[in-house]
Amino acid sequence: MGALGVVALVGRIVAAFSLLMLLPLAFALVTGDGAESAFGAGFGITLGAGLALGLAARRFRRELQPRDGFLLVGLTWGLLPLAGALPLLLAVPGIDFTRACFEAVSGLTATGATVLSGLDKLPASVNLWRCFMMWVGGLGIIILAVAVLPLLGVGGTQLFKTETTGPLKDQKLTPRIADTARAIWSTYALLSLACMLAYRAAGMEWLDAFMHMNATVSLGGFSSHDASFGYWNSAAIESVAILFMLLAGVNLTLYFAAWRARSPRPLLRNPEAQAFVGALLGATLLVAGDLVAKGTVADWAAALRQAAFHVVSVATTTGFATHDYAQWPLFAPFLMILLGCFATCAGSTGGGIKMVRMLLLLKQARREMVRIVHPNVVNPVVLGGRAVGERVMQSVIAFMMAYGATLVTLTMLLLFSGLDAVTAFTAVVACLNNIGPGLGEVGPAVNYGGLGGLQTWVCIVAMLLGRLELLAVLVLFTPQFWRR
Repeated sequence: MGALGVVALVGRIVAAFSLLMLLPLAFALVTGDGAESAFGAGFGITLGAGLALGLAARRFRRELQPRDGFLLVGLTWGLLPLAGALPLLLAVPGIDFTRACFEAVSGLTATGATVLSGLDKLPASVNLWRCFMMWVGGLGIIILAVAVLPLLGVGGTQLFKTETTGPLKDQKLTPRIADTARAIWSTYALLSLACMLAYRAAGMEWLDAFMHMNATVSLGGFSSHDASFGYWNSAAIESVAILFMLLAGVNLTLYFAAWRARSPRPLLRNPEAQAFVGALLGATLLVAGDLVAKGTVADWAAALRQAAFHVVSVATTTGFATHDYAQWPLFAPFLMILLGCFATCAGSTGGGIKMVRMLLLLKQARREMVRIVHPNVVNPVVLGGRAVGERVMQSVIAFMMAYGATLVTLTMLLLFSGLDAVTAFTAVVACLNNIGPGLGEVGPAVNYGGLGGLQTWVCIVAMLLGRLELLAVLVLFTPQFWRR
């Protein structure tokens, strides 16, 4: 297709993205919360820029090639946060360009890290926009484009493979990739509706229920309140959040498969989903026991309530909080952040390495130990009763090497900038895995607003790399990608 063809498609996606601003614009006009001009200007500028890009290269349309898919996804995720930042830059007092970009990137990548304080006093339409960006970005704007914008006039297979998470990207639910994307988004929409109604039934007002539904099913974690879920101090609301964070942390294609089979077996027998639930259950018991044993929480009931909410929240890369868990004994917050690096399933809205990669790495390690004792044995890696191909294993190992190198490099940059070790390391881990809060100066009781300009941009890069699973972005910087 070439660069001009990709630019044309990016322009159409940017123009379509501008239409999303009509929701907070309409809300601001109806309520008169003072942000009408910000969203009106943001809509006009974004729509105009998208149409200009699309018209400038409208003649270049044909089937996407593999490199075109990577370039399109990279450019889209580079430009859309700029568009998303426009209303924030115009509506939030005292915010600068860097912090507006950080907030928009955090929203679209469903990270949940924030630089804003005084959320309760912001115009409601601004909080609505922040959370709505999470809902759209949670499953991926490109998948949305493939599902509902077939008029783009290009094939969607390369986009789908580049945008979806996890190593097993060639599995399709339906013969046509657009139908597959629509099936996933339909599941996502039904889960969202159920979540909003459950929040309302548990005691939230309708607006809060809608905004926190956006942040829950996307596993993003933004809130319209500085105290996050501590604002309500409600066991019922926390239980709804736990349930839907767990549901969103599972591969969404499994729900569609279970519906098509008219049986829960595809869900219940999935090894990744089993490992996901088992890891969170075990961690909840460990953290609750640690809180009681060290006298942080007085009784088991309170400890289980706090542990369950925060383990599920952090491990699913959501980032909601009811307490400042950074003040707990260090074992608990570090265990939760460790889980956030890998616990969610591929095909979910969560970030991180993904549980399936961790399972494959463990099985690969076991296979190598068997080979040490029996060098000639035929011992393939098996997951869910199927042998995993060597190409997939190579991809997983390459991803982990890139992940480790990126984690070290970005952490060293933050240390060089003057941050302390705990803040630097946990900020990179939290942003690279799209968790949200870290520890130290970026813990759950504070935010990322205290970081300097360079430090904020390092975290922005980490969020984007994590959302696109590293290799899809890093490949753009290799000489081989640009060779004919």
